[in-house]
Amino acid sequence: SPRANRTTCCVPTSLTAATSSDEEDDSDSSTKPIRSEKKKNPVSLFQTGGDPPKEKKSKKKVPPKGAESEEETPETPQKNSNKKGKAKKSKKQLKEERPPSPVIEVDNLEEFVLQPAPQGVTIKCRVTRDKKGMDRGLYPTYYLHLDNDKKVFLLAGRKRKKSKTSNYLISIDPTDLSRGGENFIGKLRSNLMGTRFTVFDNGANPDRANADWSNVRQELSAVVYDTNVLGFKGPRKMTVIIPGMNADGERVPIRPRNDNDGLLMRWQNRNMDNVIELHNKAPVWNDETQSYVLNFHGRVTHASVKNFQIVHSSDPDYIVMQFGRVADDAFTMDYNYPLCAVQAFAIALSSFDGKLACE
Repeated sequence: SPRANRTTCCVPTSLTAATSSDEEDDSDSSTKPIRSEKKKNPVSLFQTGGDPPKEKKSKKKVPPKGAESEEETPETPQKNSNKKGKAKKSKKQLKEERPPSPVIEVDNLEEFVLQPAPQGVTIKCRVTRDKKGMDRGLYPTYYLHLDNDKKVFLLAGRKRKKSKTSNYLISIDPTDLSRGGENFIGKLRSNLMGTRFTVFDNGANPDRANADWSNVRQELSAVVYDTNVLGFKGPRKMTVIIPGMNADGERVPIRPRNDNDGLLMRWQNRNMDNVIELHNKAPVWNDETQSYVLNFHGRVTHASVKNFQIVHSSDPDYIVMQFGRVADDAFTMDYNYPLCAVQAFAIALSSFDGKLACE
């Protein structure tokens, strides 16, 4: 039944585990497209112009080696990416209960984590939370790996101590989470209420700008959490704001000169030039399980208020990102074009923040 494939998102009164049939039944659903095939190419949803179009490049900038051949043909509808290219090895893959990420070689980690996912490829990852050791109960470390055989490490994140607002450092080295280190790749910063977050890359503060402003940090994303009629006890409402993409499929740089020029202020003032607004997909109430549910195609197995899917309102079947619990301290995180790993990981980190967590 279709209901068996749906995972409990969250329950207003108490959290219940997802049905045990979730993973077993997923082998069939994994062949279904994540996105409706009738819709036009979703890549166009994220194009905002930005710089004038350049000469068409024959190859995208540093495409990950071994990713599907589909990455150069954005017209191909997004399949749940356990299908590789022209359905090679599909029989073997269909037997897997939770298909891993396609084979992706990460030659240059810093470039890879800031580069948008290739068009037509879902990058499947796993987030683990480490609460062990001194301070880690209050300040856990979060690790992001590719969810494949090699379990390639991508990013680590940890909340900074002695910070007035929630401030997470993101690093490309699991052992170095210092602000000044060369492995610092980005950060997530919240407002005082802990309901609005901004994601920056590792560029300089505007106070230290060089003459042409090229060294100044970019804003990669912003996340806004709204309360609903149930407060934070029901399904959360998330708005995700990201820079648009240019005609070459590259992110339009957003380098605010001050706090009034950032993604949050642009969104608040409805100044949406080169800015894209996304939302979490609304879960549906299920009378049988007395819970809110979303279809995660077997990638999420535990009920949690943290489980979410991010979509564009013009094509809610194209999952830009999904995140959800699979064990006490393990979560799956899958992202598609136009997000990069740093954007997706930071959005996931925002969902862990203390003022929002209500489990």
